[in-house]
Parts: sequence; structure tokens; C-alpha cells
Amino acid sequence: MLDHLEFTAPEARRIAGATSDWELVIGLEVHAQVSSRAKLFSGASTVFGAEPNSNVAFVDAAMPGMLPVLNEYCVEQAVRTGLGLKAAINLFSAFDRKNYFYPDLPQGYQISQLYHPIVGEGEIIVDIAPGVARRVRIERIHLEQDAGKSIHDMDPNMSFVDFNRTGVALMEIVSRPDIRSAEEAAAYVSKLRQIMRYLGTCDGNMQNGNLRADVNVSVCKPGAYERYQETQDFSHLGTRCEIKNMNSLRFIQQAIEYEARRQIALIEDGKQVVQETRLYDPDRGETRSMRSKEEAHDYRYFPDPDLLPLEIEQAWVDSINATMPELPDAKKARFVRDLGLSEYDAAVLTAEVENADFFEAVANGRDGKMAANWVINELFGRLNKQGMGVSESPVSADQLGGVIDLIAKGEISGKIAKDLFEILWTEGGDPAQIVEARGMKQVTDLGEIEAAVDRIIAENPAQVEKAKANPKLAGWFVGQVLKATGGKANPAAVNELVAQKLGQ
Repeated sequence: MLDHLEFTAPEARRIAGATSDWELVIGLEVHAQVSSRAKLFSGASTVFGAEPNSNVAFVDAAMPGMLPVLNEYCVEQAVRTGLGLKAAINLFSAFDRKNYFYPDLPQGYQISQLYHPIVGEGEIIVDIAPGVARRVRIERIHLEQDAGKSIHDMDPNMSFVDFNRTGVALMEIVSRPDIRSAEEAAAYVSKLRQIMRYLGTCDGNMQNGNLRADVNVSVCKPGAYERYQETQDFSHLGTRCEIKNMNSLRFIQQAIEYEARRQIALIEDGKQVVQETRLYDPDRGETRSMRSKEEAHDYRYFPDPDLLPLEIEQAWVDSINATMPELPDAKKARFVRDLGLSEYDAAVLTAEVENADFFEAVANGRDGKMAANWVINELFGRLNKQGMGVSESPVSADQLGGVIDLIAKGEISGKIAKDLFEILWTEGGDPAQIVEARGMKQVTDLGEIEAAVDRIIAENPAQVEKAKANPKLAGWFVGQVLKATGGKANPAAVNELVAQKLGQ
């Protein structure tokens, strides 16, 4: 647990209007697809990219007489997510029907949880800068079905519907209006994605729509938000508008910026902000009205008559809690505390669970700082340059660890290590065997190194005089000796001998 950590909350960002300053208030409803092979109420596959309408069970298609059967694993994943967000797990929850009619919703309703969600209040610590973070409260997490997908660009006269996503389990994660800038909103979604990827409860693939956010934006005068916090009275805040189905961190920020300025302009012109649902058009960089914002009563919610209330036991929750992995904040703190890494390096290495696992394999039994330097600068640098992820790395953790071992034993220099890394990247192989077979071992024989130093000094008397007058020029001799030995001479020994011979 990280309750002992101290951080400073960032100041709310102010936006200058024509007549006064304004502040942003943002809340998010994130829809995260549960990582499960089967859907929430059927055994149909959830695999992405299948042929349209090939992953549809009778219950998904709302065939008469078909009854939903709750997928226990999806419930477990929701509980695991709640535990990861330090949230209350409700031992009693229930499913409701949210009634609306749309071509991609074959039942004419969506099974969701309005009145009794599976997960209650929790929190996320969103890092903004070293020592600066926002604590964002989670109001609830509920389970619900996804809808299908309407396709309008295949024929000029017809629309098509793909029901493959229909019935896929979603967790709707609802935050309190605690976020105060567009950057914080993106950081919140990113942190939530990171936590769920560590937990294995959602793959976080925004491109495939497996993680998407509805962003609620309002503006208020400075001081109004503090009055809301004191009273929890929403009347102190402005009218909010919801920007629907955002699946890009960059677009989330752009949409918030536009929407905030749109609302400010309306208010300062003496007009009212209308509560509504809006869409963001990234091509035009603006939001546009989609429909008036619905309240719960508009959907005519009622308890689903086909599903009994869900009652789970505390012992089952405890058994899930016992299998929880180390989460990113705890892992980052451990890297800083036990391995001596900087906050920045630890943040880079824990950003993705695969990266953290790779680093830990490399650092196991080795110097943590050296391992971090090689993983971040050499490996990640090369992977980023070639648009690859760590899972695609041609250099394994064992191979990279082998390189570090050779450096630590003094068998190769840093320069030779980079040459060795290049060989491993392009050809593979065992680092120690490559060094032995190709004669890449570092020269540590002081007699051999001294002979090279003497030769370089003897051949460059004019440079010797300059170096004696300006000790900083001694580095030229070090470079020449390393060059003459093909980079194999031990750099520390060369530096020491050069300084000695030049009387420094």
C-alpha cells in the first residue's frame, strides 16, 4: 500500500476568458473491456477481428426464449480491478435493464448495474510530475454488456450491423469530478490503463475500442470548486457536457480544450450551457452536439427479471486479493528504494508491465543502475527507433544480462559492449561465447597497455607539451591508446597510466 507516500496536489489550471478567469472540472466514465475469452452472459468468443457476426450466441442475438448466464470469471475480473483501485467490493450487487432502441442493440435493452454496482468507492493516484500527483476518487465500477457496431461506410444506400461485440463484458469505471485539466484527464486514463494491464483485467487497447472514455467537462469561476468540495453540492459547479466514446489520449486533451473554451464563450455571451452529449471531430478539432443528455429515468431502468441478485462471499474476495500482483506504484517505489534508481528511470521501466518484467529479469543479481541504463538507453532506444515493443526484442533479458556480466567482470569495456549488443541484435548468440570467439576481450595486461601509452607519447612530443600545459588535453592520449588497441584496453588503466606518464 502507498498511503504513506506524500505528494503535492497540482494547482487547478486557469483559462483566461474575455471577462474573467475560469477553471475546468472534469469527470470520466471509462469503459474497459474485460479480459475474458467469453462474453458476459454467453459462451461466445470475444476475439477481435473475427468475421462479422461470427462470434454471436443465440442470447447475444436476442433470440426468443434465450436466457443470460452470468460469466463468473468476468465478475472475478471486476473484483480484481476494484481491489487494484483500493475500492470497496460490494458483496451484494444486481443487474438492471437499461432500455433504449438502436440497430446495434438486438435486445432493445442493455444489461447493466445502476442501483447496485459490483464495486464501490476507490481511488487512483495520478502522477503529474515528481512529487506532484492528483488523487482522483472512483465513485463506482459496474459490469455491463457492450453493444454491437453499426457500419455506415460500406454502401452508399445501406448501413450494416456487426454483432460480434454484442454482449462483451465491460467495466464502466466512473470517477468523481476531481480532474482539473486536460493533461490530468489523459494522465488519469493512462494510469487506469496501466493498472488494469498489470492486473490482467483489460488489455487497454484503445485502437480496438477495448478502452474508451466518456469525458464530462464543465467550467466554473475560481473558488467554486472548493465550495463544492466542502459541501458536495453540485450547484456550485457549471453545467456539464459529455464527450462520448474517446479512444485516444491526444484526442481527449484536444476535445477538453475545445469544449472548455466553447462553454466559456457561451457563458460570457450571456447564453446558457445546455447539458448534452457531444462527439469530437478530430479532423475539424471541435465537438458537436449528438443528443440531449439523458438522465437515468430516460432509460426506464428496472431490475433484470432473468438474473438473480449477485451475492458473493468475502472469502472469495480474499482469495482474489491473495493473488494480486505488485502494482505499478509499489513496483516503482521498490525500484527507487532497493535498486537505487531515479524516479524518472523507475517510471519509464514500470510504464508497461512487460517492460518492468524484462528489466527485473536483467537486473536480477546485477547492479540495478547499470541494468536500467542498458535497458532504457540501449534496448528501449533501439526498439523505439524501429517501432517495436519489448516482446519483439531480438535481444533477450538473459543476453542483455550476459553483456552486463562481462562489463562487471572487466572482460569488455563499454565501447566493446555496444559492439557486442549490435551483434546480438542482428545475429543473436551467447555474449560470452561471441566475445571469446571474436577476440573482443578487454586488454587488462598493464604491461601491454603501458607499452601502447609509451608509444603514443613518444610519437607525439608536441602534444605532450600541450597536455602538460593544459591537463584537459590528456584525454587525447587516452583516445589514441584506445584507438590503437581497437578499443580493447581497459579505459581506467589507460587513464591512470596516461596521467602518470604526463606527470599529472
